[in-house]
Amino acid sequence: MTKYLITGFSGFVSRYFLEYLARKKRRASILGIDLHPPEFKANDFPGLAWKYEKIDLMEKKKVEDILWKFQPDYILHLASYSSVAFSWKNPTLSFQNNTNIFLNLLEAVRKLNLQSRILAVGSSDEYGNVTPDSLPLKEDSPLNPVSPYAVARVSQELLAKIYVEGFGLDIIRTRSFNHIGPGQREIFVVSSFARQMVELGKRRQSSGQITTGDTSIIRDFVDVRDVVRAYDLLFQRGRTGEIYNICRGKGCSLKEIIKTMAGIIKIKISTKVDPKLIRPSENQTIIGSNRKITKETGWQPEISLERSLKDILRYWQEK
Repeated sequence: MTKYLITGFSGFVSRYFLEYLARKKRRASILGIDLHPPEFKANDFPGLAWKYEKIDLMEKKKVEDILWKFQPDYILHLASYSSVAFSWKNPTLSFQNNTNIFLNLLEAVRKLNLQSRILAVGSSDEYGNVTPDSLPLKEDSPLNPVSPYAVARVSQELLAKIYVEGFGLDIIRTRSFNHIGPGQREIFVVSSFARQMVELGKRRQSSGQITTGDTSIIRDFVDVRDVVRAYDLLFQRGRTGEIYNICRGKGCSLKEIIKTMAGIIKIKISTKVDPKLIRPSENQTIIGSNRKITKETGWQPEISLERSLKDILRYWQEK
């Protein structure tokens, strides 16, 4: 039986990874660690054996103890403060959390001489502000982080490089582009738009206004269900030490997202910019190339952006 350790177990992506393993009928034993218990239940994933333990990854001894006890084959490192907006308000906390917990995890694997394969999840924010002629972004494109969160992600990536080259750990790195899907918290932009629109619809309004930040920015949105499938393929086929973009390879502005969702629920939407939602520095356009992961693992995105948006709206309508 394959053993998976998942950090950030109670979060958005972890649940979809569990659903993916259950759907594939994997014989897997899963240990999830997080500061907060998950909202999902054991019977949400038929045939999958998992348990949760409350662990603070800042506590080195506890991390070592649980790794020695469980001896995972694979470690999916999802734990982070993943909000760019949060990092601007809490830069010290964001940086320490996103780097030190990863370092504690690597040190435990190294000291215990475990043969675990680690997937270190990074972000497209590492690329920073780019010029149009540099698109689509490839894994060898220069990095230019422009937020505390992005700096922390670059630091995590460099730590992984050191532990691969200096200590021989089996680590694969990703730069995961903006992933979306049903159940994502409303602090993330697409989920926020969807909730606001659904609330207008619930009041039987044919038109209304939602609050936004800068809707001109362009992002490469990829469905979380495609993302977790990519993570599984990288565990199986990824090369140690390599970096892989996980993206659709197509850009879409937030303005287009709003227009598409408004069309789906048949409501006329206007927008009001909240200055508090404008970040001190913003990546204007982020579009990636998925050629490398496709070539090496066979992964390709399967879920269209429109289907993602329909599913997100349905989630908020049901909730």
